[in-house]
Amino acid sequence: MKVDIGIPKAHLQPLATMLNTLLADEYVLYTKTRNYHWNVTGSSFMELHKLFEGQYEALDEAIDAIAERSRKLGHYAVGSLKQYLAITRLTEDDKATNSKQMLLNLLHDHETLIKILRNDIAVSADKYKDAGTSDFLTGLMKEHEETAWFIRSYLS
Repeated sequence: MKVDIGIPKAHLQPLATMLNTLLADEYVLYTKTRNYHWNVTGSSFMELHKLFEGQYEALDEAIDAIAERSRKLGHYAVGSLKQYLAITRLTEDDKATNSKQMLLNLLHDHETLIKILRNDIAVSADKYKDAGTSDFLTGLMKEHEETAWFIRSYLS
């Protein structure tokens, strides 16, 4: 059925593409965070194990919300690892073995997503006239800002 929510039809596909790329980014970050949760070691093991668990749980919720936002705009969400890896702007990590490097990698990814989201918020509002997606992305950006702050504080 046709989506008729006040957004020009020509804007729906670029918005869905934006959301699917973000979905891929978030999924890669989720996987990286989960990997660190499983493999962290050292004197801060329990603290970081729980920190990473909270972070991947929040990312899991964000992933679901992003996919659903794309569906609300009448488009399908990407859903395979192959698709995610083809469009993500983040990189996987299978080499970090110490907790400091894990935290630095996560901080970098959260800060990267904050910058991407800041841009996408403006594009979705100004270019595509979609206040709903802009507001949605603002909420995601705030979550990444808080996570980045926690990681920065832990590293200080």
